[in-house]
Amino acid sequence: MTKENKRLLAVDILRGITVAGMLLVNNPGSWGHLYTPLEHAEWIGLTPTDLVFPFFMFVMGVSMFFSLRKFNFKLSGGLLLKICRRTVLLFLIGWMVQWFGMWLRSLYNPDVTFFDVMFAKLRILGVFQRLALVYFFGSMVAVLFKQRFIPWIIGIILVAYAVILGMGQGYDFTSDNILCRFDTAVLGEDHMYHESAGGITLALDPEGILSTLPCIAHVLIGLMVGKCLTEVHDNRDRIVQIAVWGGVMLLVGWLLQYGIPCAKKAWTSSYVLITCGMASSVLAMLIYAIDVKGHNKWCRFFQSFGVNPLFCYLLGSIFAIAFGTIRLGMDGDTPITIKSMLYHMWQAVTTTDEAASCLYAITFVLITWCFGYILYKKKIYIKI
Repeated sequence: MTKENKRLLAVDILRGITVAGMLLVNNPGSWGHLYTPLEHAEWIGLTPTDLVFPFFMFVMGVSMFFSLRKFNFKLSGGLLLKICRRTVLLFLIGWMVQWFGMWLRSLYNPDVTFFDVMFAKLRILGVFQRLALVYFFGSMVAVLFKQRFIPWIIGIILVAYAVILGMGQGYDFTSDNILCRFDTAVLGEDHMYHESAGGITLALDPEGILSTLPCIAHVLIGLMVGKCLTEVHDNRDRIVQIAVWGGVMLLVGWLLQYGIPCAKKAWTSSYVLITCGMASSVLAMLIYAIDVKGHNKWCRFFQSFGVNPLFCYLLGSIFAIAFGTIRLGMDGDTPITIKSMLYHMWQAVTTTDEAASCLYAITFVLITWCFGYILYKKKIYIKI
């Protein structure tokens, strides 16, 4: 196997780990019974769960470099069409997942109208929509600016966003938070996610408009790591450079959090640096384990997710809605769904509800993996 292939395998495995992680933390048996590491930080802070989405965006940036390199980073009609087409597709997928969920729920609620399903209650932004926006703007920066300017663009974005939050009470969980005010004014409360912290619920979308700005910097950091992987040919040199820069970002982000709190739901600048630093360190370790030492048998499970990441995540999103909504029967006034049936099965064989909830999440990941594994074995790669 060539070094080029080995390098790509390490990226696939990191991508697969993050997809499996997103499916795991998004699908517990019960949101009321979670092990602490599987919970998001309520507002300020960082948990292992808060790492999975930023890790995915980081590796998305790495892959973006490989993709745009085929076009020599030159904007053309064909490349612009490709970028726009994928952006629109990701947006539509995000909306279609929501439409599917609302449509299923409407089958059991006759008061919900077609207009409610299609328009009135549609959340405009979300995970797929955020990926669409950062892909578009990240790609445009990569092809419109010389690569030596990109680190400066990253720095300007992070500083500007920190100033915006600092001047707009962006680190406070209140209705005066600029993220709440800006997104509510543009999107409307009915089209936003509502977050809760400290007994307060606000129309604050964790994938909102303003907080997409640092995400562009996030994916550009991944792009720069992709550049390092391409231009540095010795694996040991790659490990050193990626690990050093990862350590620098982690240290700077950790120090900055004393003035710029680390918060996923606001996607703060310190959060960007800390998570990108961690992702770089993990990637360096994977290159060492897979490419230098040749220990690759352990990672085959994640490879099935890694080669079809967005499709597997989409499939998992559809399964999550179907498992939790479609009724198999009724237990008095309580509907019996696939999710409730599996969760109660695990409750019967475990000692705590937290264990049952976690085992349901693992079962969910394994079910999704089975479909990803079939595609992987048949060498079917679905690009979204």
